[in-house]
Parts: sequence; structure tokens; C-alpha cells
Amino acid sequence: MTENYLADVQITPRAGILDPVGETIASALGNLGYEDVRSVRAGRLIRLEIAAETAQDAQTAVESMCEELIANPIIEDYLVTVRDVEK
Repeated sequence: MTENYLADVQITPRAGILDPVGETIASALGNLGYEDVRSVRAGRLIRLEIAAETAQDAQTAVESMCEELIANPIIEDYLVTVRDVEK
């Protein structure tokens, strides 16, 4: 029997890849007086609702989706977090 799961995919540029959005945010925060911020990496969040037999099956499916379409594994890192849909 399948259950519904929510999967959050956090995508950020890999270390060593330029991140102009993150640099702009870091600069603006410094200008606003937040001198303790050392660096910022900007990314995006994609949330999926997926039906699967288990949370591990959902995790595996979403990781496959990331490798094929959602993220560019050459220049981006991603982190998948799966949880039950609250009823």
C-alpha cells in the first residue's frame, strides 16, 4: 500500500562554483551592519508530494529525479529530506 510523502530538495551551487546571488546577499548584509556573516550560498527549494511504499522508496525516487532533471549534479549539490504528509 502506498503512502504520500513530502520531499524537500535543497539545491545549492557546489563549492568552487561562483554564486553571484550569494555574494550580493553577503555584501548587502555587511552593508546593513551584519559583519558576522562570512559567506552566503544561495539556492532553491523544491517540494514534491510523492506516493511510495516506504519513505526510503520515496527518497530513492526523488534522488533519481534530482540526478535526471531537478538538479545539475555537475555544478549543484542537493539534499533530499523526506517526511510523512500530515493528515
